[in-house]
Amino acid sequence: MQYLFVFIAAFLVDLLPFLGPPAWTTMVFLQVHYNLNIWAVLVVGVTGSAIGRYTMSRYIPFFSERFIKKQTIEDIEFIGSKLSGNSWKVGLFVLLYTLVPLPSTPLFTAAGIAKVKAMQIIPGFLIGKFTSDMVMVLSGNYVAQNALTYDPFSRESILGTAAGILIVLLFLFIDWRSLLQRKKLRLNFHIWK
Repeated sequence: MQYLFVFIAAFLVDLLPFLGPPAWTTMVFLQVHYNLNIWAVLVVGVTGSAIGRYTMSRYIPFFSERFIKKQTIEDIEFIGSKLSGNSWKVGLFVLLYTLVPLPSTPLFTAAGIAKVKAMQIIPGFLIGKFTSDMVMVLSGNYVAQNALTYDPFSRESILGTAAGILIVLLFLFIDWRSLLQRKKLRLNFHIWK
């Protein structure tokens, strides 16, 4: 039953497009609280996280249609069409991106709006997410076993969330057609309806 809590918590945290702690923090908390097997927590948690991110990428286009200008959405869809032809490059990028401690929200937000196929993203995400979450869960378990001062509202968590939001906004503000077709970097801050 506790592993179901791990799955649900990781799913719900990664279902949200902006706010919320990283999924690994819920995994560490539940693993320590219930004294669960770390490897089972990782498998169940990463699976829940991947399904949550996939679900987010499916509903984010409807969300973006209500709040983002049509031209910006078309630009992001243009990027998606460019990426769709190079599935191994997309998979490699996703793998490398998820290996670093950056939020995956911007990645799945952009992929969802651009309508990039899930099979181009999910395999790399699972491998990278499992690897990076393994490091975080093992580290979190070590800290929990050696100190009882865990703060989910730490400066690092807040900065990570802010960085994720900033990355999403920067991705939306870049004029991708200009960059990819004319090789000129332009920013467009008039994307909201």
